[in-house]
Amino acid sequence: MLILKVFLLLFALTIAIYVGLYFLAPKKIADTAMSLERMRAGLQRSELDIDANGRNLHIVYLEGGPLGAPPLLLLHGIGADKDNWTRVAATLSKRYRIYAIDLPGFGESSKPADARYRISDQVERVARVASKLGLTRFHLGGNSMGGWISAAYAIAHPEAVQSLWLLDPGGAMSADDSEMIKLIAAGMPPPLFARSAQDFGRLMQFVMQKPPFIPAPVRQVLIDRQIADYALNEYIFGEIREQSDALDATLAEMNPPLATPTLIVWGDKDRVLHPSGAAILHRLLPNSQVQMMAGIGHLPMLEAPGRAAQDYLAFRAGLAD
Repeated sequence: MLILKVFLLLFALTIAIYVGLYFLAPKKIADTAMSLERMRAGLQRSELDIDANGRNLHIVYLEGGPLGAPPLLLLHGIGADKDNWTRVAATLSKRYRIYAIDLPGFGESSKPADARYRISDQVERVARVASKLGLTRFHLGGNSMGGWISAAYAIAHPEAVQSLWLLDPGGAMSADDSEMIKLIAAGMPPPLFARSAQDFGRLMQFVMQKPPFIPAPVRQVLIDRQIADYALNEYIFGEIREQSDALDATLAEMNPPLATPTLIVWGDKDRVLHPSGAAILHRLLPNSQVQMMAGIGHLPMLEAPGRAAQDYLAFRAGLAD
């Protein structure tokens, strides 16, 4: 009986501590949950510094997978961060050496308010990161803004990029107007950023058809980050829209065309960037293939990480690493 009472007391104490942390220190629970998810994916958090045009930038990234395995560098979209790749990396890190970085301006990396954030600026910074990591030949993947940066990187450094993985990439300006483009044309703010918990809920529903479950403490931390970064995210969004060359126009001017093997993935329910962009990029990239994901929105690697990973493995199976 005494043992039972001690057990129940310890159990009650554990629950009380968890509830206390849940309400008083959600960041601690969120950090623990994120660490566990990274661990399951075989990833660990790392840091480095780069010099970009005389400016020192601190870069935080995730890395994992077998040492010596073919390297895969992954770039997130606007308003996002390196952990957008954690779930898909759970499969890919068994075969490849994964590097998922927080681009400057996002996540835990440096966020100078007076810096430029055009696609060309980020391409230069990614080149510095790749050099610091010792990557001379690697595979490159990106979602949304990160997809645009990835393709622009391959255009600028075709000798360095062995293949491209473009998931709902930006830059196909000749595509049909998406729901987001129509909202912006009507004078609405881009629905990609949040200034409140209510905004965050709308954001999640806008970018994904079936948002994955997010524990409440993690959700609160993500909301707090969105609110803190709102002004910078809007500034970067404006920089990209107004001062970056369209990807499709750049590809159309290339002679010969970019020959990098490319997997173009698009969710057919994408409300951010119209799925018609897939056919446009496929036509401009002669060594490309398209995978349309039925019932998926703008973030396939988060909404359907298993399917996205298997499609990528099939694509890579046809390449010589």
